[in-house]
Amino acid sequence: MVTASVNWRASMASIKQRANGVWRARYRDQNGKEHTKHEKTKRAAQKWLDEQTAAIVTGQWADPGAGRITWDEWVSRWVGMQVWADGTATAAATAVESVPWRLKAIRDVKHGDVQTWVTKESERGLAASTIRTRLNYVQMAFRAAVDNQVISRNPAARVKTPRIRKREATMKILTAEQVNAALEAAGEFRPFVAVCVFAGLRLGEAAGLQVGDVDQHLNKILVRRQVQGTSIPTTKITPPKAGSEREVFVPLELVDILQVSQIGTPDSFLFRTPLGHLFNRNSAGEEWRRIRKAAGLGDDVTLHTLRHTFASNLIASGCDVVTVQRALGHSQPSITLNVYSHLWPSAEDKTRSATSTFMAEVFSPDAPNPGPHQ
Repeated sequence: MVTASVNWRASMASIKQRANGVWRARYRDQNGKEHTKHEKTKRAAQKWLDEQTAAIVTGQWADPGAGRITWDEWVSRWVGMQVWADGTATAAATAVESVPWRLKAIRDVKHGDVQTWVTKESERGLAASTIRTRLNYVQMAFRAAVDNQVISRNPAARVKTPRIRKREATMKILTAEQVNAALEAAGEFRPFVAVCVFAGLRLGEAAGLQVGDVDQHLNKILVRRQVQGTSIPTTKITPPKAGSEREVFVPLELVDILQVSQIGTPDSFLFRTPLGHLFNRNSAGEEWRRIRKAAGLGDDVTLHTLRHTFASNLIASGCDVVTVQRALGHSQPSITLNVYSHLWPSAEDKTRSATSTFMAEVFSPDAPNPGPHQ
């Protein structure tokens, strides 16, 4: 490897002094493109040449000219390379457009710039989880720039983020009384709320339900599509998130609440706004904010809280992780555990409960008396 490196440098790089006394260093990259730089001293020219050729040999080289493009120019190109769902594309755009170096050459963005941005986002009150999500997209964009030899190093690597509070401290779970209050206040939106809290559907999945998705004989709901978008013009129907197409087994009482037999043909949507539009994130959110206020629920209780409440009830009823995973439409059990592990009884809880049950049997008045020891 060392011999190959030396041979490459000998054949592809050189230093010559020009007539005016300036030293000209030159090399060709892997694609045969020539790069040059002029220095006042041979030592400076050699140092630059050593840095560039060593970067090529070690795979850390970036085209000096490519890094002149601005952050906005690069991320526009990078986003165009992706195959993302609309929701992911929107989240990525929000992240990469929130940085203060948008018009700066990407090669000039330093680690300190990224760390300062993260710190200021935290100081202005942005949630730690949101900051971490945005940083993740920014890091992805920088990594792609490194992979495409636009820059040589990722300035967003090893950036520190605010600590995220434990899920058990932040996740909201509604009581039976609170769910009842929400349903009472829901009015015409009651079936939508019911399918979120008693079937665990995401907002978009509930909005995408059709009459034919409700099996009235087997008491199950088929999740086959979702509605994406935040407004009427951006509303579109897409397949569920990867791994989320599923069957959810529900009680007869929920089927009765949906009243599918009174709506129409199998491809008729169960839920529409008073103006006949499909519910989107904004319109469904507006309905929920009305309900939340009337039911006396806190501002941190969202429609997604109903899904958490559904999962919590399954776990409290003794359902195992695979059962909960399938009901929620998570692609892997590990995702379910990452979100809800704090709701399952710990090994200590199980040991204590099992021993308590055994002790109750031992000391029960009806327990047989073994008699005196022989």
